[in-house]
Amino acid sequence: MGGMSGPYVVRGSVSLPEAELMWRFSRSSGPGGQHVNTTDSQVELRFDLAATEALPEVWKARALERLAPRLVDGVVSVRASEHRSQWRNREAAALRLAALLAEATAPPPKPRRPTRIPRGINERRLRQKKQRSDTKRGRSGRDWT
Repeated sequence: MGGMSGPYVVRGSVSLPEAELMWRFSRSSGPGGQHVNTTDSQVELRFDLAATEALPEVWKARALERLAPRLVDGVVSVRASEHRSQWRNREAAALRLAALLAEATAPPPKPRRPTRIPRGINERRLRQKKQRSDTKRGRSGRDWT
C-alpha cells in the first residue's frame, strides 16, 4: 500500500495532519463470503480534538462544544465498514472525519432579521377570514323559521 491520498482538508488551508490520526482495524460484521470474514476491513479512525495543534483555537473551541456528545476524553471517533476493501474504508473514514470537523467548525449562521408583514397583506387576510365567517354563519338554520 502506498501513501494515503490525503491531506484531508477540513476547510480552507487547514487539513488533518497524518501524524495525529489514530487508525484501528477490525473484522467487519454482517453478511459476506468466506474471505470477508477473515479480512480486517472495518476501520476506526480516532482524532484527538482536545490536544490537536492543527486547528485554530476558535475552530477548536467551536468543534469541542458542538461535538461534545460524540467525544470520549476529547477524542472524536469515526467508523467505516461499508466497503470490502480496507483501503476504501480508510478513505471513507478519513473523508467522513474531515466532513464532520468542517461542519463542526463552521461559523454560526447570521441571526435572522425579523421583517414586518405588509399592512395590505394582513388586511386582505382579515377580509377573507371575515368573508368566510359570513359564509359559514349564513349556513346555520336558525333564521329559516
